[in-house]
Amino acid sequence: MKALYDEDYDEGAAPAVHFENVGVRYGMGPEVLRDLTFSIEPNSFQFLTGPSGAGKTTLLRLILLSVKPTRGLISLFGEDVSRISKDELTNVRRRMGVVFQDFRLLDHLTTYENVALPLRVQGKEESSYRAEVVELLRWVGLGDRMHMLPPVLSGGEKQRAAIARALIVRPDLLLADEPTGNVDPSLARRLLRLFIELNRLGTSVVIATHDFSLMDQLDVRRLVLGDGRLHIDE
Repeated sequence: MKALYDEDYDEGAAPAVHFENVGVRYGMGPEVLRDLTFSIEPNSFQFLTGPSGAGKTTLLRLILLSVKPTRGLISLFGEDVSRISKDELTNVRRRMGVVFQDFRLLDHLTTYENVALPLRVQGKEESSYRAEVVELLRWVGLGDRMHMLPPVLSGGEKQRAAIARALIVRPDLLLADEPTGNVDPSLARRLLRLFIELNRLGTSVVIATHDFSLMDQLDVRRLVLGDGRLHIDE
């Protein structure tokens, strides 16, 4: 699946994600996901959907390497994750941005500081990124909340801050778990345009959602989970 804007698409590049016969179970129970075989190509855009409890979050966590598969092969950016070192895994994770349902903002940092944190961790000087962080916060509707701490933000505002934090590093792969679940339809469309623009700049985007009105706005591939298996709707 190519990008929405595919002028820089490289047909020879390794997939951002490749699963081969992947299964996962918790404890001694049955597999909650099984026989997952699919690829997410560089610069592509897709929705991950399925009924509540189908395993969308588990699949995202498999990609993030926070859940280990029971069986099968997972490759990220052409690297078999079972064979690379801890340092290499850290580098792979840094190429991914993620928006969690529980936001994971740091309560002692302002909205601005939370969004800028990935750049600070990379050792960048504030003068090199301040304008970009401020612009992104304004785009997601938080321009007047950038000096607030997370405990005083609403759920929707926290969600937008988490989205901005994931986008600020322009990751090679963005995973977003219900990123528009706590915002109104108008802002949801605005955030979708932001994801489209990030994809245009070269990021592979995976948005997990059950919002059909959101998905119907784009003619892109859908990864549909049901009964532990994955169906691909091109």
